[in-house]
Amino acid sequence: MITRLRRLLQRHRFARFIAASALNTLFGFTVYSAVILMHGPVWAALAASNLAGICFNFVTTGGYVFRSLVMARFPRFASVYAVVYLSNWFFIGRLSDLTAGPIVAQAILTPPMALLSYFLLKKLVFAGVPAGEPPARS
Repeated sequence: MITRLRRLLQRHRFARFIAASALNTLFGFTVYSAVILMHGPVWAALAASNLAGICFNFVTTGGYVFRSLVMARFPRFASVYAVVYLSNWFFIGRLSDLTAGPIVAQAILTPPMALLSYFLLKKLVFAGVPAGEPPARS
């Protein structure tokens, strides 16, 4: 079972994205929730989680998912995160009033924001990076 999972993660970029996204989401959602629980405004919680997450996620997404940890890609990576942040902020403002508040709204928005970020990263930041197995270890 573990060997099968490892093989799946090695060969399929989207499977690696799901695995890295789980870790990235936990990290970002923790930062977001901490700011909200300290009575910070939603915009500050989103900003804090995005700013902290950009560096963390560049390593997990760039290095693990796309297998390209080239610093020259970082400005485009950060720009994609800015677009996702603004989209998230727009939708969370509308959804918060329809749910139990901004934490529940963010939980609902997390999957579509993750898919948006994958699509934008794949097309705008890591276009042309092969999706196959990593280079063999010597």
